[in-house]
Amino acid sequence: MLTELRDGVWCYECKGVNAYLVADGDGITVVDAGTPFDAARVEGAVDAAGYDLSAVNRVLVTHYDFDHVGSVAKLSVDAPVYVGHEDADLLTGQGRPPLTGAKPLLQLALGPLVPDVPTDRVRRVEDGDEMGGFTAYHTPGHTPGHVAYVHEEREAAFLGDLVVERDGRLRPSPWFISYDTDAVERSVGDLAERAPPFEALGMGHGTPFERGGGQRLSELADSLDG
Repeated sequence: MLTELRDGVWCYECKGVNAYLVADGDGITVVDAGTPFDAARVEGAVDAAGYDLSAVNRVLVTHYDFDHVGSVAKLSVDAPVYVGHEDADLLTGQGRPPLTGAKPLLQLALGPLVPDVPTDRVRRVEDGDEMGGFTAYHTPGHTPGHVAYVHEEREAAFLGDLVVERDGRLRPSPWFISYDTDAVERSVGDLAERAPPFEALGMGHGTPFERGGGQRLSELADSLDG
């Protein structure tokens, strides 16, 4: 089911993870794309939002994980794919996760199920890059190349797995699914400090917030700093 969080901002559920659509300029942007089994769900969401697949102007990837990039290569679109520089080689199949740590080993185990994205479609994202109405913020910790995307005009932020929602509250990405929890906490504080005000907050896991997202992120940052 497609849920409109704000004008031109939609959330829909893939298999165990949220994904998002944002109207931007004359087209629509896909933010994350679920598991390898969600391509039809992503394409159906674009249709339900009132757009043809040819209107997809870009795919923004918050990070490389089975449940966020699994359907990117399967979508019937040829739009560029944006991903944090440090995660890009995993997305194209030119790199592999390290052999130590619970999170990298999980990526290694599930990696064979994720089709590689052709290198000519991939754009490596750096902190502060702009694409359409979005600004990218490097937020490492969950993965080395994790990126949050903020659309200032739409007053919406897409935080991937930097945070999770539980019982109406934000929490940082937990240790067992993160490369570096200290880096996660630093990234939460850095994003809360640098991002422009926003209302809608979309995360990969949990219930997105339609209002007060920026304030909730700031409150989480304050609690971690204390």
